[in-house]
Amino acid sequence: MSERNALKIALDHLDNGDWDAAHKIVQSDESATGCWVHGIVHVMEGDLDNARYWYGRAGQGFSADAAKEIVAVRKAIL
Repeated sequence: MSERNALKIALDHLDNGDWDAAHKIVQSDESATGCWVHGIVHVMEGDLDNARYWYGRAGQGFSADAAKEIVAVRKAIL
């Protein structure tokens, strides 16, 4: 499975509120986009300090609005 497809699946899990399933996909993805999605996972989990760390690794400004961020990542990987 390509990185892009894996990220799309992770985003689908996040859309369904299943941050644990998404986490299993992105925890081994070291790409900037993978780190961004990893940050969103931790926002949804409620671990904002960890989320900020992953946003920093992704080079993204932190946002606690997971729904907005999911949309932004989808646009970024089109």
